[in-house]
Amino acid sequence: MILSDAEILAALEDGNIVIEPYDRERLGTNSYDVRLSKHLATYQNRVLDAKRHNEIEHFEIPPEGYVLEPQINYLGSTIEYTETHHTVPFLEGKSSVGRLGIDIHATAGKGDVGFCNHWTLEISVKQPVRVYEGMPIGQLIYFKVDGEVLNPYNKKKSAKYNDRTELPVESMMWRNDF
Repeated sequence: MILSDAEILAALEDGNIVIEPYDRERLGTNSYDVRLSKHLATYQNRVLDAKRHNEIEHFEIPPEGYVLEPQINYLGSTIEYTETHHTVPFLEGKSSVGRLGIDIHATAGKGDVGFCNHWTLEISVKQPVRVYEGMPIGQLIYFKVDGEVLNPYNKKKSAKYNDRTELPVESMMWRNDF
């Protein structure tokens, strides 16, 4: 079941959802709009290796915006830091963003109960598009969880994305055993 605006507000009030900074104007009927931060990154190497640490180069979006190019995997982040303690957050792109040919995630649209961080975006574009810091980029939708959560993400020893950062974070696939 998806939380309504009233349920999201109640969860914010009791601390089960945290959004910083929070702006009531960004609360939709059943979602909360998040914005693109000034932080972007790209991988240093053209060929990536799932068994190796693929390092990234961080840079900032200038005031005049930044043109994203096709065939480049950009990592971005949200301005908003979020926490969810009793719901499952899903990050979806806004329709206005999709109509510009911008995808904000390849596969990682679902968070976990206990996710506490800024969201890293996996950005790709169909054609060159100029983006700006602070532009609406996605919306968080919250789903209720049935039953007790025994191992929230922020308590898992194996969690790879628990270090709080406003910067985009590269893939940590290389930390898995395979």
